[in-house]
Amino acid sequence: MYQALYRKWRPRTFDDVVGQSHITDTLKRQVQDGRLSHAYLFTGTRGTGKTTCAKILARAVNCEHPVDGNPCNECAACRGIEDGSVMDVLELDAASNNGVDQVRALRDEAVYSPAAVRKRVYIVDEVHMLSTAAFNALLKILEEPPEHLMFILATTELHKVPATIKSRCQQFAFKRISPLDIAGRLKIVAREEGIPLTNEGAALLARLADGGMRDALSLLDQCATGSEGAELGEQEILDSLGLAGNVETAALMNEIAAHDAGAALERLDRLYAAGKDVGSLLNELSSLTRDLLIRKTAPRGGSALLTGGYDEQSLRGLDQALTSPRLAQMLGQIQSTTADLGRSANRRVDAELCLIRLCDETLDDSPAGLNARLSRLEELASGGGFSAPPARPGVKPEAPRTAPAPTPPQTPAAPPKEEDLPPWDMEPPPAPQERVAPTREQASAVQTQEPPAERKAPSEVPASQPPASTAAVGDFWPGMVASLKGRIPMGEYSFLSNPAMVKGAIDGPVLTLWTQSDFVKNMISKPGILAAIDKAAKLLPGAPYRVTVTVGVPPVQTALAPREKEHDNLDDLLAGEFSDIITEE
Repeated sequence: MYQALYRKWRPRTFDDVVGQSHITDTLKRQVQDGRLSHAYLFTGTRGTGKTTCAKILARAVNCEHPVDGNPCNECAACRGIEDGSVMDVLELDAASNNGVDQVRALRDEAVYSPAAVRKRVYIVDEVHMLSTAAFNALLKILEEPPEHLMFILATTELHKVPATIKSRCQQFAFKRISPLDIAGRLKIVAREEGIPLTNEGAALLARLADGGMRDALSLLDQCATGSEGAELGEQEILDSLGLAGNVETAALMNEIAAHDAGAALERLDRLYAAGKDVGSLLNELSSLTRDLLIRKTAPRGGSALLTGGYDEQSLRGLDQALTSPRLAQMLGQIQSTTADLGRSANRRVDAELCLIRLCDETLDDSPAGLNARLSRLEELASGGGFSAPPARPGVKPEAPRTAPAPTPPQTPAAPPKEEDLPPWDMEPPPAPQERVAPTREQASAVQTQEPPAERKAPSEVPASQPPASTAAVGDFWPGMVASLKGRIPMGEYSFLSNPAMVKGAIDGPVLTLWTQSDFVKNMISKPGILAAIDKAAKLLPGAPYRVTVTVGVPPVQTALAPREKEHDNLDDLLAGEFSDIITEE
């Protein structure tokens, strides 16, 4: 009966295990020196040799004639353990025996001495599937087992194993096998099996295996069955494994690189109608984008990191059309959409929206999208590739702008005549030489008339100063709050700018901020906020003011303290020389 290659070529000694020398060398020395532990914990991804090493170790500790720590595989104990006739070595699957009752039965049986070999060995695969009660039942015997008992636990999810179990075991981490080691092992197996596998085909299978030797042997078995004696190269392996559909993914990536959203949506519709799952399509796009980004980032040593599903010619063409920031932005967009597909109400719509954003990076407002657009601008600027944008349908293209013609130098204009000037720009008439006594009516008018306000340039007037000296609560407070915008955080500014929450009133030398509640008072009483308010209050008439914050409603709205009246020479004139005339009248 035919036997699968991964079963037929399973290693039988530690020396046959590929890519895990850091573990096999240690186990061989422990067997040689007799310094064996009562419990081992093997961790790592699938197909890296955990169960294989557990079976080899079970034979090695019971072998009658071990060779440098390896089992001889010839004695009765090795043969019996290998064919399963020795009942003292048991392999259990914790996925189907995860209850506390099964573990209790194992614990009760483990105390008996082995019947055919020296040690009773329990190999528990996928131990992380045990329940909490089962783990608790296993703890006691795992901590203090009999001399004849050994546990070998294997798991692919170490984080699910309790710390109490880890602390009682010697832990060995199985790493992913490198593509180079996998390719070398595949060449040996192919030569022994008579499979015409090329070096390129072996490298491709090694990359597709993703670090697992079992996956690589299974892929080789599938390709050898479909090839019917033909030479196995890259193209034959792609066709045999059904990866030729990646051509559609590469074509879709070409349309994305060309910013052709219409063609990309049409291809998605065609693949969707043919039964292609949008989640699988996005995963293939993600793998291709990752390969392109790896090639960009590590052009020399990155070939060993590629998934291997695409030919070199396709990758080279896409590599030239896409920049690293654009690839990083695309990969983030695809990964985000893929993660949300499980909660999506319409998976197809999400996939279409993802393709539209991939084709037009201006629709992505994330930092990665902004970086991609800046990178494109830098590339165009460095290569002189700026061109006019394509004309939209139905929109008349704008005529090219021309530089304005230089204007001839102008001669300075003649000064305007005095009669053409406005009254405020005319020169004042010369002062009269002789003083004329004013009449009684003129003197009384002079006394009641207020002195004209001194005109200031707009740049000399503070931004928060009210327009008049009679600014009450509602007059000066909005202007003062407006001057604080941009100087304090928007959260506190929203309270100050809301009249229902904060009102300002002046009572003598105190500027009181009346707040609606204690919460508002605490928000605007921060040192930085009060410092900004105090700085703005210094620009008010009658400054300086002392700023306080109080909860309640302001009393009668008082006006700002008027500035001290400026000294006017006209008062001295009326009080001096014209006082007699006014008195006589």
